[in-house]
Amino acid sequence: MNIQNIMDKAKDTLDKAKDTLGLEPQETEAGIYIPSKSSLKLAAPSKTNYDNTEYDTPYMGNKKILMVCTEQQYMTMENGNKFDTGNHPVEMMVPLLHFRKAGFEVDVFTPTGDPVKVEQWAMPDQDEDVKAIYNEYKSKLENPNSIAGFVANDMAGSDDYAAIFIPGGHGAMLGLPEDKNLGELLRWGHKKDLFTLAICHGPAALLAANLDSPDGTAKSESDFIFKGYKIVAFPTGMDKQMPKLGYLPGLMPWYFGEKLEDLGMTIDNKLASGQTHQDRKLISGDGPLAANEFGKLSANELLKALN
Repeated sequence: MNIQNIMDKAKDTLDKAKDTLGLEPQETEAGIYIPSKSSLKLAAPSKTNYDNTEYDTPYMGNKKILMVCTEQQYMTMENGNKFDTGNHPVEMMVPLLHFRKAGFEVDVFTPTGDPVKVEQWAMPDQDEDVKAIYNEYKSKLENPNSIAGFVANDMAGSDDYAAIFIPGGHGAMLGLPEDKNLGELLRWGHKKDLFTLAICHGPAALLAANLDSPDGTAKSESDFIFKGYKIVAFPTGMDKQMPKLGYLPGLMPWYFGEKLEDLGMTIDNKLASGQTHQDRKLISGDGPLAANEFGKLSANELLKALN
């Protein structure tokens, strides 16, 4: 038996062992994968840490939160496999629970108004609060507003919003970072002193603020508007390890943290352990474990600024 045959046999044995242990990504249809059974047990528990916080003085005004979501579902990895992604339901729904308790209405937007894509495999199926608010928002998620339409027709005269919220999930890396209309929206929000709220992979969308305007003219600001800001986010180092756990079906095509750091931001965490951070009016969280505290921090800061 030659060396190549020995190596092939060892690989087959290892692959079978990984499959037996639930470490292989699960193929749902040809070339499309969701995380392995074992990584889902670790990363997608059936209940969240939502704590049902009551807010003493809920907001009674007319300012809303503008939620930016992805309309793309599949991330093509370096090896050609496709990861079935979208926005993470916990990172979206737990903050929404806090926003509702604090008195804030939320409008849902995608780049063109196509339906929001959600990582259904990450839905906490025994969390009644999350399931209830998901069902409440389902029609909005299926029929969102268009960022392009808002920027073209309404943004200049709008005074409707107090914050822009970008939930995570690897889907936040699809379409949003290269969307010039989103870049215009983020710069508009920054100029109007709105809060920007981004969790996990959501900060990837902040890259859009460095793009030129939709009409092809150069952006008015010479510097990236978030240059010098510090955030927490899902760490690049952990994303690079995810294929070994079977969470991702291959190495990612790019890493948003590296690009944000190249533009002068600082990512202040090495692990996704539930950390949150506030730098001026940019509030961030590092992953699904942070969703509860991120929602509370965001709601409390909005109430402090508006009440």
